[in-house]
Amino acid sequence: MNIVITGGAGFLGTELLKALLANSPTINSIKIVDKVLLNDTLLTDTKIQSIIADITVEEDVSKIIDKDTTHVFHLAAIVSSHAEEDFELGMLVNLKATQLLLDRCREVNTSIRFVFSSSLAVFGGKLPEKIDYMTAMQPSSSYGTQKAICELLVNDYTRKGFVDAVSIRLPTICIRPGAPNKAASSFVSGIIREPLKHEKSNCPVDIHLPLWVSSPNTVIKNMIHASQIDTRLLEGFKTINLPGLQTSPKEMIACLAGAYDDSYLDLISYERDEKIEKIVSSWPKSINNEKELSIGFVKDQSFHSIFTEFVESIK
Repeated sequence: MNIVITGGAGFLGTELLKALLANSPTINSIKIVDKVLLNDTLLTDTKIQSIIADITVEEDVSKIIDKDTTHVFHLAAIVSSHAEEDFELGMLVNLKATQLLLDRCREVNTSIRFVFSSSLAVFGGKLPEKIDYMTAMQPSSSYGTQKAICELLVNDYTRKGFVDAVSIRLPTICIRPGAPNKAASSFVSGIIREPLKHEKSNCPVDIHLPLWVSSPNTVIKNMIHASQIDTRLLEGFKTINLPGLQTSPKEMIACLAGAYDDSYLDLISYERDEKIEKIVSSWPKSINNEKELSIGFVKDQSFHSIFTEFVESIK
């Protein structure tokens, strides 16, 4: 296998890199493509190439995907709140870059498995209590709109035999290590992660708001599974709602309260942000994942298991 990971120097990209190296013995090369170089500590294998490239430029894209490429994991994106604030940048990175990557795969090797990282932000409007893989997209943000357009492109390029591609809609990933980012959902990790670092964090939404989440490890397992699955199992639209579970800020903070004293809870504030709440509350609160689970995707047991996994990782 010869793999390309866009956005590969970020958190998900580096976790994917480590998982691929640990579990895929047939890998010949992995190109980590980003706007910055991969951390030197992660250059643990001669198979890894760290490449600085601008995937919104056709010439750069042509240098990272060639006839020997077998898999592309397209993770690079301008995240939700950032894409809402900077429409032009969101369109450039989230939409134009995706089409350039798809066109390059079509040009050099139509059998490339292209895994597109999409989002629950493609949904919006008046959603049913529980959605499934047939629920229509109705995004309520520029980010969601850009991801929805890309899903349609991925599906059409696959239908026409230009590339062997699938889209995977990621749940809100928590608990992410590191620093907050510009995603509208950044607080979901922050209300646990920051207090555990003895830092302040704010919950900008109603504490009872249902959230659809998955742990980083489970998302990575499902991402790799999507790169290997027989796409004939996906009837019609080549899009997968990755399995998750429903939680809420209240339940999350209760886990923190059950494991630590009140000094940690005192670091959490509750100042509502209408812009963030409007975006996050438009996303699905529950998903019927029976189909995905039946074809090998997996889910976390509970938020408590996600919390415990994170606490163990930072020890």
